[in-house]
Amino acid sequence: MTMTRYLDAPATRVFDAWLKPDTMRQWLFTSEGTNKLVRNEPYVGGTWEIIDHRDGMDYRAIGQYIEIDRPHRLVFTFKMPQFSETEDVITVELAEQESGCMMIFTQQIVVPHEENWSAEDIEKAIGEYRSESEHGWDVMFHGLASLVAASSTYE
Repeated sequence: MTMTRYLDAPATRVFDAWLKPDTMRQWLFTSEGTNKLVRNEPYVGGTWEIIDHRDGMDYRAIGQYIEIDRPHRLVFTFKMPQFSETEDVITVELAEQESGCMMIFTQQIVVPHEENWSAEDIEKAIGEYRSESEHGWDVMFHGLASLVAASSTYE
């Protein structure tokens, strides 16, 4: 799944929003009102963890950094262990524009399925997972756009 977004902020500001705990807690898999934990080790091989509390439940997202090339490219794994042991790989690429930057987001989706599923069953599950993921990321990217556009956050 690939999503492209224009953000009205420099690439360095957007890149940092993916890695700094103070900004991560405001938009990435969580919000300030529901965030219970943001832990981050932003170096290749380092791990990250976010716990969000919604509707009486904790949702835990974890991963490990594979590549960090500030402010151009970030690659990390993503897993929500309470739902599945499968692990996706996410790549964020940023390109400076005349004003702001272009963000290309790619998620290599791994959808768990049963051995007896038909190819049709697998395709249906992938489509549903992709649709849900795309919706979730779209909501988060709106939060990211607002956050990075508010330059006072970074002064």
